[in-house]
Amino acid sequence: MNFVADENVEKQIVDRLRQDGHIVLYIAEMQQGISDEEVLKQANSNQAVLITTDKDFGELVFRMGRINSGVILIRLEGYTPENKAVLVSSAVQNHDEKLDNSFCVISPGRIRIRQKV
Repeated sequence: MNFVADENVEKQIVDRLRQDGHIVLYIAEMQQGISDEEVLKQANSNQAVLITTDKDFGELVFRMGRINSGVILIRLEGYTPENKAVLVSSAVQNHDEKLDNSFCVISPGRIRIRQKV
């Protein structure tokens, strides 16, 4: 699966997804400081699911319809980066067929997936 990870996503999550065999373009390695609109353009042009911790993407996705492939919003405050990486990896493995064209929220003990971005 292809992902674009926003610069606010911990490196451990990016590394874990890459170890799992996914292609992950990491904004922190490419173009730090770009706007949310530019991050969305990267995801769209690469037909990739966006991974972020920024709740502002919800409005861009649902109200403005600005993404093609889907979003994973990580809401795991208080977890170590390593634990976040394990949880995100597990969510991707268990729900990969549902992630395209959806808005997925990963929070403690719960994964919500809203279809049809």
